[in-house]
Amino acid sequence: MLEKLFKLSEHNTDVKTEVIAGFTTFLTMAYIIFVNPSMLAAAGMDEGAVFVATCLAAAVGCMIMGLWANYPVALAPGMGLNAFFSFTVVGQMGYSWQVALGAVFLSGVCFFLLSIFKVREWIIHSIPLSLRGGIGAGIGLFLGFIALKNAGIVVDNPATLVTIGDMTSWSAVMACVGFIIITALFHRQVTGSVMIGILLVTVISLIAGQIEFQGIVAAPPSLEPTLAQLDLEGALQVGLISIVFSFLFVDLFDTSGTLIAVAQKGKLLDNQGRLPRLGRALMADSTATMAGSVMGTSTTTSYIESGAGIAAGGRTGLTAVVVGLLFIASMFLSPLAGTIPAYATAPALFFVAVLMTHSLVQIDWDDITEAAPVVIAAVTMPLTFSITTGIGLGFISYTAIKLLTGRIKEVNSAMLLLSVLFVVKLAVYG
Repeated sequence: MLEKLFKLSEHNTDVKTEVIAGFTTFLTMAYIIFVNPSMLAAAGMDEGAVFVATCLAAAVGCMIMGLWANYPVALAPGMGLNAFFSFTVVGQMGYSWQVALGAVFLSGVCFFLLSIFKVREWIIHSIPLSLRGGIGAGIGLFLGFIALKNAGIVVDNPATLVTIGDMTSWSAVMACVGFIIITALFHRQVTGSVMIGILLVTVISLIAGQIEFQGIVAAPPSLEPTLAQLDLEGALQVGLISIVFSFLFVDLFDTSGTLIAVAQKGKLLDNQGRLPRLGRALMADSTATMAGSVMGTSTTTSYIESGAGIAAGGRTGLTAVVVGLLFIASMFLSPLAGTIPAYATAPALFFVAVLMTHSLVQIDWDDITEAAPVVIAAVTMPLTFSITTGIGLGFISYTAIKLLTGRIKEVNSAMLLLSVLFVVKLAVYG
């Protein structure tokens, strides 16, 4: 049955290899079941319900990706998008988390339709590579800023807006220790380095009496506080169009980039360098996003950590199915998730930030018309606490600079249209 379903022999693999690959991928991305609930709790959501929603959304995405698209790519609520959900849409803009979930659902619907009608290629090719890199780096810096805030390393200051916190505090010291551990383990290619770092900081804090042990295994918390609580009517407000677009835009490029990257690593591309069944893979992502928003979590996306499973030999959707089953089993670890403090997950956030800023290597720094918009987008995201604002200012500055320097041919119709829409958005809604 497995051979017929996943075509194992055709991909030169077997059940044992695929199962090992699935465990490997899960260990590299399992940190999300601890990080995502704490991130969305900042928006006022029930942490236990979000924990279950995170596991279920990941399981749904992995199962669809594995059984329908037959790719060894795992999905879960995305880093960066969860921060945008909590700290920008809810925290800064003042929308309820129910409305934010509605926006996530609508972005999933749009993503699904783009995948069906194959508009995705037009959008992807319309956005300059440099700007894509700047947006990815900006989201990374945004996560890094949140990590420093959660650890108490950066605090507010009435004179300078922000300043350094008490570096001798337990949270600051443990966050630094956790980051060093994660980085060192990652360099040594230890599977699950981020997960190990989070758990080690938690264990040290337990031994020191800084936190209380709440257990490891228990029945999953109730999903009722977040299940079907999304507010679609509220999300259809004109002012939320740019929010829906931001969720869609970031997910589209994140997913497309991840799929191509892991496909190259696993030699899954065809002779023309294209990914077969790309539409199915993207629809798996968008379907998981819609399902996740109904259950109570932010945008679900493909994880670059899937590359670890591919490196371990995973070549078919069986790898993704194994990851999905492990996420379902993880629902019984809610006491452990409740034990882990925010400063233990802060190092994981900052480490992800480091990985995301790598996209800056794609930038042609000798061309100021390319470099300036990138810096504008990357810097304004953390400083305005808004991914939408960073994307908008990046688009506007790119278009304006190209036009004023006489390089109008480098600005396509999509960029021009999006830039105008962002100008209107910033002028009318801020």
